[in-house]
Formats: sequence, C-alpha cells, structure tokens
Amino acid sequence: MDKISVIVSCYNEEKALPLFYEEMERVRKQDFENIAEFEYIFVNDGSKDNTLNEIKELRQNDSKVRYISFSRNFGKEAAMLAGLEASTGNLVTLMDADLQDPPALLKQMYDAIKNEGYDTVGTRRVTRKGEPPIRSFFARMFYKIINKMSSIEMVDGARDYRLMKRKVVDAIISLKEYNRYSKGLFSFVGFDTKWIEYENVERVAGETKWSFWKLFKYALEGITAFSTTPLILSSLIGLIFCIVAFVAIIFIIVKTLIFGDPTSGWPSLACIIVFVSGIQLFTIGIIGQYLSKTYLEVKKRPIYIVKETEKE
Repeated sequence: MDKISVIVSCYNEEKALPLFYEEMERVRKQDFENIAEFEYIFVNDGSKDNTLNEIKELRQNDSKVRYISFSRNFGKEAAMLAGLEASTGNLVTLMDADLQDPPALLKQMYDAIKNEGYDTVGTRRVTRKGEPPIRSFFARMFYKIINKMSSIEMVDGARDYRLMKRKVVDAIISLKEYNRYSKGLFSFVGFDTKWIEYENVERVAGETKWSFWKLFKYALEGITAFSTTPLILSSLIGLIFCIVAFVAIIFIIVKTLIFGDPTSGWPSLACIIVFVSGIQLFTIGIIGQYLSKTYLEVKKRPIYIVKETEKE
C-alpha cells in the first residue's frame, strides 16, 4: 500500500483543526480505504492559542497523528520544511488547516500520479472570490511581474496544496537555503506536474494570518529569491540618468556660450537633486535587499527550532 503524509502548517488554528481532521478522515475512509495508509503531521508554528492542545488531543485518539511544535513562530515556509523533513510516506501533500485546500481533491491528485505518470500534482485557484479586490489585483500583478523577471515559471493562483512523489520531496529538502519561497522552489526542482483548477474556498473557521503587508514582504522574497532583474534594472536606471545629466550639461554649456543665458533657477535645481537622490536611494534599496538575503544565508542559522514532538 502507498503511504500518504499529510503536512499541515498550523498557526492559531484551534477552531479549524477539529473540522479539518473530521473532513480528512471522511475523505480517507471514502476514497483511500484499502488503497493507502495515512499519517498526519501537524506543525505548530508557535501558536498563541490552544492549537497545540488540540493537536495533542487528536494524537491521543489517533496514532496516525504526529506533530512538531516550534519554540516560536518561524513562519509557514519553515513549518512546511519541517513537515517535509519529518514525512515518511512515499507520497506527500501540503495542506492548510482552514480547509481552503479541499481534501476532496486528494483522490483526483492521487489518480493523476498513479495512472497518468505525473511526479507531482498541484492546485491553482481560478477565482479569488471572497478576497478584497485590491489584494486580488496586486496578486495578479505580482505573478505577471515575476514571470517576466524570472526564468522559472510561477503559476498564477498556485497553492502550496500539492501531492508529490518522494523523489520530488527529497529534491525540495535538498535545497537548504534560509530565505525560502516554496512556490519558486517547487518550480525550480521541475518534474512532470499536472495542475488541477478549483474555485476559491473561504476559511472554515478563524481569520487569515496574511495581512497585505505580510503578502507584500512575501512577494519581495519571491522576486529576490528567483530573479536578479531588479539589480539589472537599478543599473539601467543609473545609466539612463547619467546619460540624461551629461546631455543636460552639454545643452546648458552650449546655450550659455551662444545666447549668453545665465544658469539660474535654484527651485528647478533643487527638484532635480531631490528626484535624482530618490532614484539613488531606490536603487541602493534594491541592492540592500540582496545583501540582506546574503547576510542571512551566510550566518547559517537554523530555519526552525523544535520544542517538542509526539515522541517527547
């Protein structure tokens, strides 16, 4: 029999966890009885509520449930990596506890791997119903921008929810970078991938942990992790302004020699200085983003720290 490891990242999900477990068990008994055995790996990412207690209660009633609890909040990327490293199944799936990743799709994903020869099956939302319009707009723009900048294709609407063979999981685990952007890492490792589309599903309980600011920082993480185009862009902007400044200097000199016009006008000069200074700070900021990522990488700090597991 196949063994499917279900990895669930949890941050303040005490209300959603019982509903998620109930739905997963329904799907397991309905679609995978005598086909595959399951293990559930819940990763408690420093939750402030009773998430860990809910997980422990599930563990007491079901030996298939395993858990990893972090010493603090390290973020979803760290939680997914911890789950992947702890998984033992020959097939592995990543899911959210809020049921926005429909468990009912798992059988379709499983069949695509077993019967159609795919190495991994991913999911993507075809609608963003329920999201604020401004958030949906920026999300679409992000995918357009990053696909133009990066040599790796990022699928618009792609979720972390996917079913992978063990060789795909091992390839992802082998990427030990500190600054992780999983959607990019999934694309980077390649393998034959099938995409399943579905309508957006709203959270079953609790509130989203992704504010606009967090999503913005996550988008920057993706751009700097998989593209050096911003560095090229900053160099190009600097070159353009050098050329413009040189032409302006020649124009002023020629105009003064021919027409005798004085080079006056401090307000316009002040505006030009402020504008050019802003461009300089912008490009320095881009370089600073890459330097900061390098700084974090070379320190070799652990991506996460485990406080306890079901074995302790």
